[in-house]
Amino acid sequence: MDVEQTSIDGLLLLSIDVYGDARGFFVEQYEKQRYGDVLGQDIRFVQDNLSRSDRGVLRGLHYQKAPHTQGKLISVLHGSVFDVAVDIRKDSPTFGAYVSVTLSAPQQDADGHWQWKQFWIPEGFAHGFLALEDQTLFSYKCSDVYAPESDAGILWSDPAIDIAWPEIDVAYSISEKDQKHPLLQDIQPL
Repeated sequence: MDVEQTSIDGLLLLSIDVYGDARGFFVEQYEKQRYGDVLGQDIRFVQDNLSRSDRGVLRGLHYQKAPHTQGKLISVLHGSVFDVAVDIRKDSPTFGAYVSVTLSAPQQDADGHWQWKQFWIPEGFAHGFLALEDQTLFSYKCSDVYAPESDAGILWSDPAIDIAWPEIDVAYSISEKDQKHPLLQDIQPL
């Protein structure tokens, strides 16, 4: 596994080893010791989530407040997404900044080598994504359970964050709940 530090401390893009041939591929999605070594901490994942979205579905920006803050290990099993993490850590030098990555299901490059990336988002970040293909399967491991009383969000189009969401040939489909999240300036940092 190769690890790429992004422009914001703590956010990591992981290039996962994929073993493939003409019949398909095999990939080890998660192994506790190896990921603990890579992430520099012993993460105890307690919940796995899977969502299916069609092209143009935008979800986020979501996070959970204390005492149920979550770290997330993001994977795409089918299709592709434009994935975003926004720093909302109190006193962080990059508070309000974001990192975006495009993630897709495992695929072969021009030389026939299989590639797959995961995105590690530690506690202290809001998260969202835009599905770039129909029937995109988005999977993520969480370091704490979903707790409705801790559920929170930031408006996906907050001009203070100014996320460069990609233009696509369909209108974004956004839930009523996600359209009503507050602005970054109105939240309590984590």
